[in-house]
Amino acid sequence: VYKHWPAKTVTESDDHLFCLITMNHHPLHLNDVYAAQSQQKRNVVVGPLVYSLALGMSVSDVSGKAIANLATEELSHPNPVFHGDTLFVETEVLEKKESRSKPDRGLVRTLFEVLNQQGEVVMSMQAMNLVRCRPAATP
Repeated sequence: VYKHWPAKTVTESDDHLFCLITMNHHPLHLNDVYAAQSQQKRNVVVGPLVYSLALGMSVSDVSGKAIANLATEELSHPNPVFHGDTLFVETEVLEKKESRSKPDRGLVRTLFEVLNQQGEVVMSMQAMNLVRCRPAATP
């Protein structure tokens, strides 16, 4: 299990900029009055920002030298993220296997969990990366 560092506190500016550059104008993320009338009673950070932060925070430990990011599976947001929350990311290696078609490569399946400052899981996903294998030892 990798515990990625540093953590990231998500600001209102982060959320608004991400929403606007991705053209997501949903008022739950951008409008305080609308959000106050919602189930959460305040603005909620847009999910793809949380996903992007999780991937970015893990690059140096998990995928920085990957050949390709092949899949994201079972993505869920069991709890909301709010402006001012600090996010921590942990990645567990679930499986690794050699490629059948290319002996210098392998597949690594990982589980990402994003936790807030209270330790609540706010996002979870599995990912599959294609990576280079170490050369086989010569006798």
